[in-house]
Amino acid sequence: MRLTFSYFRRHDPILWIRVFGTGLCALTTFMIRPFLIFYISDKLGGTVLMPLLVVGLQPLAGILLSFWGGGLADQYGRKPVMLVSLAIQALSMFGFIFAESLWMLILISVLGGMGMPMFLPAANAQISDVVPEEKRAEAFALIHGAVNVGGALGPLLGLAVYLLNQNVIFVICSASFILFALLIWWKVPETRPEEILHSGKPEKTRSGRLLYREHKLLYLLTLCALPVGLLYSQVETTLPLHLKTNFSNASAIFAGLMTINSVVVILLMVWLPKKTENKSPQSMILLSYLLFAIVCLGYGFAASFFVLVVTELIFTVGEIIGIIHLQKYVSIAAPAGMRGRYNSIFGLYMQIPKILGPICFGLIFEHFGGGLMFSVIASLLVLCGGAIYQLIRKAQNQKFALMQQELHTETAV
Repeated sequence: MRLTFSYFRRHDPILWIRVFGTGLCALTTFMIRPFLIFYISDKLGGTVLMPLLVVGLQPLAGILLSFWGGGLADQYGRKPVMLVSLAIQALSMFGFIFAESLWMLILISVLGGMGMPMFLPAANAQISDVVPEEKRAEAFALIHGAVNVGGALGPLLGLAVYLLNQNVIFVICSASFILFALLIWWKVPETRPEEILHSGKPEKTRSGRLLYREHKLLYLLTLCALPVGLLYSQVETTLPLHLKTNFSNASAIFAGLMTINSVVVILLMVWLPKKTENKSPQSMILLSYLLFAIVCLGYGFAASFFVLVVTELIFTVGEIIGIIHLQKYVSIAAPAGMRGRYNSIFGLYMQIPKILGPICFGLIFEHFGGGLMFSVIASLLVLCGGAIYQLIRKAQNQKFALMQQELHTETAV
C-alpha cells in the first residue's frame, strides 16, 4: 500500500486527472465505436455508403482544426481550450440522439471530429508543462495505457447497453466528457508558461505561423512518422478484410488480436517506459520502427493464428516504445510557448493516414493483395526509421554543440 501511494506521489496530480479522464472517456467512446455505423445506418434507412461518409468526415474535420487548435492553447491557455473541446464532444455525443437527417448527422459528426484535435494538443502541452523531461515517457505511457483500458472494456459494456437502449449509450458518453470537464475546471490550474509569453523572445513564440525554415525538425519528424499512422489506419480498415481471405473465423481472430493488444499494453504500460526512459530517443524510435516493419510482414504473410499472436505481441512492444518516445521527444523539442502548436502539427501523423491510407493502400490491397500492401508499409517504416534516427541524432549533436559553445563563452567572460 505504501509503495502504491509512493508511486502516485511520483507524478503531479494533474497527470492523474488526465489519466482518469482519458480512461473514462475512452471507455465510453469505445462503448459506441463498434455500433456507430449500424446506428447511423438505421437512422438513414439501412444504407451503407452514407454512414461511411458521415463517420469519414470526422478525421477530415480533425486535420483542418489541427492547424488551429494548438495555437489557441498557446495563446489563450491549456485549460480553456480543453474545457471547450470537451464541451464540444459532449454536445456531439448527445446530438446523435436527436439527429434524424443526413445533414444533421454530418453536422454532429463534424462537430465531434473538431473536439479531439482541440483537446489533445492542449492536453499534451499541459503534460509537458508540469512533468519533468525525465518522467515524460512514463507519463505518456500511463495516458496511452488508460486509452487501452477503455479499448479493452468498452466494447463489451457497449454491447450490453446498446442492446438495452441505444440512446442511453450516447447519454453515458456525453456525461463522461462533462465529468472530465468538471474535474479540469475544479482541480486543474492553468499551466501555460506566462513568463515565456512576456519575455524578450516572444515574437517568434506568439506568432501563429510555424514556418518550415524555422521549424524544420518538427515537419520532418511529422513526415517520418506518417508510416506509423499508416500502419494504424490499415489495422483498423484493411487488416480485417485481409484476414478474411486467409481465415474462416476472421472476425473472432481480429477481435482476439485487439484484446491481446489492449491487455498487454495495460500490463507493460508502466514497466517498459521506465526501463527505456534513459535510452537515447533515436535508438528507441528506430527500434520501434523495425518492430513495426516485422509486424507488417507478420500481418501480411501469417498462415496461422499463433503467428498472428506473436505478431500482435511485437506490435504492442513497438507501440509502447515508439509512440511514447516520439511524443516525449516532440515535447522536448517544442519551445515552451509553442507546445500546443507543435503537438497540433505532429498529431497529423495519425490524422492524415486515416483519410489517405484506406484509399491509396486500399487500392493496392484490392489489386495486389494484403501481402504486398503490408510489405510496402514495412519498406516505408524501415526507410523512415533510418531517416528519423539520423534526424534526431543530428539535432541532439547540434544541441550539444550549442551548449558547449555557450559554456565556453561564459567561461571566457
